[in-house]
Amino acid sequence: MTPSAQKETNSNTRTHFTSQLQELPIGSEVKVAGWIEDFRDIGKLGFILLRDVTGLVQTVLVGENLQKAKSIPRQSNILITGVVQGTKSKNFPIEIKVTEIFVFSHASLSLPVDPTGRVESNLDTRLDSRALDLRNPKISNIFILRSNILRIIRDFFSENKFIEVNTPKIIGSASEGGSNLFSFNYFKRKGFLAQSPQLYKEQLVLSLDRVFEIAPYFRAENSHTLRHLNEFLSVDLEAAYLDYYDIMNLMEELIKKILVYMRDSNYFDNENPLFKENSLNDLISIPFPKISYDKCLDELTSVGEKVTFGDDLSDSSLRKLGEKFDKFYFIVDWPLNLKPFYIHEKESNPALSKSFDLQFGHLELVSGGTRQHDVSKLKSRLAEQGLSAENFKDHLRVFEWGMPPHSGSGLGFDRLMMVLLGLNNIREAVLYPRDTSRISP
Repeated sequence: MTPSAQKETNSNTRTHFTSQLQELPIGSEVKVAGWIEDFRDIGKLGFILLRDVTGLVQTVLVGENLQKAKSIPRQSNILITGVVQGTKSKNFPIEIKVTEIFVFSHASLSLPVDPTGRVESNLDTRLDSRALDLRNPKISNIFILRSNILRIIRDFFSENKFIEVNTPKIIGSASEGGSNLFSFNYFKRKGFLAQSPQLYKEQLVLSLDRVFEIAPYFRAENSHTLRHLNEFLSVDLEAAYLDYYDIMNLMEELIKKILVYMRDSNYFDNENPLFKENSLNDLISIPFPKISYDKCLDELTSVGEKVTFGDDLSDSSLRKLGEKFDKFYFIVDWPLNLKPFYIHEKESNPALSKSFDLQFGHLELVSGGTRQHDVSKLKSRLAEQGLSAENFKDHLRVFEWGMPPHSGSGLGFDRLMMVLLGLNNIREAVLYPRDTSRISP
């Protein structure tokens, strides 16, 4: 190999994350990289607390390295070369005796937020500086957890013979039966941002049998609440030969698998009463209640909330139900008139639908049901809802090719994260939330 073809040796390459240092023998030479969370100068000795995404390590400086450290602003990104040694510190099992400091980049002396969390900032200020906000481990742990739970979800569906798919987010017509779509010019035509993969995932079960998708979707709802966003992450599934009770069982099994993971990983905040040990064990071991829409009306009547059969449950009604059913529970068998055209009616009572919502207290997390696979009934349902079958012709023709019976659901992943972490605002659980007032950064 000629000299020009040889890989250049980089002496500034990290050898370990901070979380790996405890595994090493005392005396090991290491290179760790990250940012300066704190610096203390006590005379002949100095200490840099170096943080990376995996944790924090104390480093000890003397001589020239100590003098150099005095001129480096906190939050600067550095690489420390040194030797692992024992420590008298009560907060760290080991420390690093520094032999060299290399500065990758200096941080500004005036930062928009304090990443240590000692000085609090409001949420809007933090979101405006989200990349820096994530240096706070309390914040970054939210998104590490998101990543881990998404992996659990993917593994769960794979184990259950689902195939991951990717459907279009740019669609050519507002044909999902909803009005809250973003529209835009698409090469001299009108395009829309998809608000769900519903029609595509139904079509795909024709041949793929079981499919799931984890993707962002968009709703042009002019509302600004603590639980709504205009761009959100949805976990959608569709499965042939399963009914809505099978889908409910799958969703419950998935939620409980996530709860077990969080319990075993010590992720739960002790301040969240949901996850006190006894409550958590009950959530994992006891089936989620299934409450019919009719039963919900009875419960509401008993607390003075009158709802007429066929009316949707308002936020006020759901909050009152949530006072009694304050954990996970299903509302099943909704009136058919409240559901989209593709939901199947109950044969025993056609005024009801084979549908469900998974609630956490007043908060809806999942909506699903058995789908109508008879093309003639689909056309009738479209007409009943004032929708044109012509706008759905590409979808309807798939149902003439031998469509199996099927069911599915959609899970609002950001809302699930709110529940798991006991957050009050959905924006805390999203890296760069999009709502009626925020389109940047």
